[in-house]
Amino acid sequence: MAGGGGDMEAAAVAMEAKRDARRRRVERMALPVGMVLVQVFTVVTMLMSKVALNAGMHPLVLLVYRNLVAAVVVAPLAVAFERYAIGLSYVQLFLHLFIVFDYHRDLWKRLNLAVLGWIFINATFGVLLAMGLYYCGLRATSAAYAVNFLNLIPVATFLIAVVFRAERLSLACWPGRTKLLGAAAGVAGTMVISLCKGTHLLLPHLRSPAYHGGNRLAVVHGNYRDMAVGTLFLVGSCVSYALWFVVQARVAVVFPSRYWTTTLTCAAGSVQSAIAAAVVVALTGTGASGGLTSGAWRLRWNMQLATVVYSGVFNTGVTFVLVSWAVARRGPVYPPMFNSLSLVATTIVDALVLGTDIYLGGVLGAVLVVLGLYAFLWGKGKELAAAKAKELERPPGDDDDVSIA
Repeated sequence: MAGGGGDMEAAAVAMEAKRDARRRRVERMALPVGMVLVQVFTVVTMLMSKVALNAGMHPLVLLVYRNLVAAVVVAPLAVAFERYAIGLSYVQLFLHLFIVFDYHRDLWKRLNLAVLGWIFINATFGVLLAMGLYYCGLRATSAAYAVNFLNLIPVATFLIAVVFRAERLSLACWPGRTKLLGAAAGVAGTMVISLCKGTHLLLPHLRSPAYHGGNRLAVVHGNYRDMAVGTLFLVGSCVSYALWFVVQARVAVVFPSRYWTTTLTCAAGSVQSAIAAAVVVALTGTGASGGLTSGAWRLRWNMQLATVVYSGVFNTGVTFVLVSWAVARRGPVYPPMFNSLSLVATTIVDALVLGTDIYLGGVLGAVLVVLGLYAFLWGKGKELAAAKAKELERPPGDDDDVSIA
């Protein structure tokens, strides 16, 4: 009997090992597929947003509705995925579906005025400023131009962290030097894109039929007369995103709930955007000059409604789940490694669909941005791996000794 029990136990262990190996194989395939989907969502959202903004939709209107949809989408995910905090089963979850505060009471006890203040600041930087300025820059430029600034967000975050001494810059080792070189290459690439057009690449097969008909969908305010202003908006958006990541680190400490934090941030951002729209209307009289008339808030069955729903559901809700999963499995450096896909895809589709011209300076600048991004991520990944190895080598009692001292 004892021998039979040992065989059964060994068979169970072998079966569990096979399941783990199968799960790891599936995960190795699913993770890159998920990150590619995130880039697809980003490209589609950017192009749809560009068309909606060109059609007259105001950036603040898009912000209000997009984040409202996102809050509605992410809230059920918070209910479903964070039920483990108090040990509810799915049956209990179903029975108490309409009394969220009851089964999240332990979590919601932390939601005091200080936490709400941090969430409000989080929404200000992450929604009102970061997204709002990005939409303004996108409206004044092109999708292929604006997407370059998304690739600069990790670099901008690093530079701001160094300025505020939240991260050390070590030039004594290659990872630190590579991070600095990557940051410099990213900034240089952006300057090349912004200041050096270079030779116009004559690619007639990339012109859309609308271009030949003299009705280019991508053109706003006549051949991008507001390119300089749009660049300032995009730079401001990049800096706001970087500051947003710094704020998020604090929010994660005071309110450790990724899904509910996202829900509340989207809801607060929607309210802030509505207030900003009201201020714009008050300052401009009727708001007609800025496109904030009463008719601007009425959504019809057109591209504007599709943009609101798609960006809220996929580019916020689904993307949040996929990125959170990738970070948990591969670390924070893994998702940005796929950002160059959105840059290339947006440039191609922008030329094909919206008829945007492509210049040699833009191509060379984009190459510099991508190379700088990967150099920076390589250095950051090496530093994280070294820190993790050092943490594993530390004896278990070291933390206690340090804290007592």
